[in-house]
Amino acid sequence: MVRITISGHPGSGTSTLVQLLSEEKGWSSLNGGELFRQEAKRRNLSLAEFGQLCKDDLDVDRELDALLKHEMLREDADAPSIVESRLAGWWAHQLELDIPRIWLEVSEMERAIRVQSREGGQIDEIIESSRKRAEVDAQRFQELYALLPEQQEPYTHCIDATSLKPQEVLARVVELVEVSQ
Repeated sequence: MVRITISGHPGSGTSTLVQLLSEEKGWSSLNGGELFRQEAKRRNLSLAEFGQLCKDDLDVDRELDALLKHEMLREDADAPSIVESRLAGWWAHQLELDIPRIWLEVSEMERAIRVQSREGGQIDEIIESSRKRAEVDAQRFQELYALLPEQQEPYTHCIDATSLKPQEVLARVVELVEVSQ
């Protein structure tokens, strides 16, 4: 059964945190962003193009979100312990799962630097692309669910990870998990 959700904007360190937490606790995970990227690749689309498709065909988004919700409710041995996506905290909140729901907050510049180190490119182009993607995503999330991922309502904890190293974020999250158990 899911024990924690991790959410944040692209480049905020959610994937790194999930990897570290999985290693620390021996937990399995489900990465919503990876599902999104895999589906974009399967359709031979860039992330921006796939985001636009999701905006134009809301059923694509609904299918991905339904899969995440289904996985969060599983209680079998193969169910993920960690679910990471920008809306995972919202789904856990709506499903009334009494688990830590973490939002990682990271400045726009730091997110761009992290994306650059992972994927290359120019900072100004990364920021512009990130803003466009965020705009498209915000319109889509508003239309689909009347919410934005960064709204604080569903989260039990918000961690400003702008100046934290991955191990520092992990330490804070492990402490939160241990207190909640």
